[in-house]
Amino acid sequence: MTKAIVDEVRTYWEALRAGRPVPLRSEVDPRGIEGALDCSFILERMAPRVARFRVAGGHLNDLMGMEVRGMPLTAMFSPASRGEVGAILADVFDRPAVAELTLQAETGPGRPALAARLLILPMRSDRGGIDRALGCMPSSGPIGLAPRRFALTEAERHDIVVGRPARPATRSFDLTEPGFAEAMAPFARPARSRAHLRLVKTDD
Repeated sequence: MTKAIVDEVRTYWEALRAGRPVPLRSEVDPRGIEGALDCSFILERMAPRVARFRVAGGHLNDLMGMEVRGMPLTAMFSPASRGEVGAILADVFDRPAVAELTLQAETGPGRPALAARLLILPMRSDRGGIDRALGCMPSSGPIGLAPRRFALTEAERHDIVVGRPARPATRSFDLTEPGFAEAMAPFARPARSRAHLRLVKTDD
């Protein structure tokens, strides 16, 4: 199931960019990834190695046991992995590149084994810079006691080539690295029978 969600989001992003280096954030329509909304998010770059959640699906809130909107992505990682995740974020926005990460949650009492995949896809904001990212983070296994923080076990960077789908680059990290709502109103999510994200018009 995690692979299907990752493939859905990546395929949608590739269709949006239509051969360009990256798509515009304003082009993202949640209906295009309806089957992956609960695990999806949009990031905003705040510093060279820092990006925060502008909006996130309910599954990410469940993993942390709280509203993640406004939090940095690295808050979902163990301290030992945060530096490498920051370096990967810098690659995503600066090169630009696509990142696919394999994650393993920390375990303990009430926290069973939990694996996850993290996909980060760069986008251009309406101001012109590549400072947004579409992504998803599906997990496999019971969440247990939140918050669940993850260790980075493997990461691959995929170079973006104009006119072709992004493919795996030779560099990889092995540590054994009208659109979504962005208003800061309290997160409201209906019954979990179907994933939803609240949509509002923004000036972004």
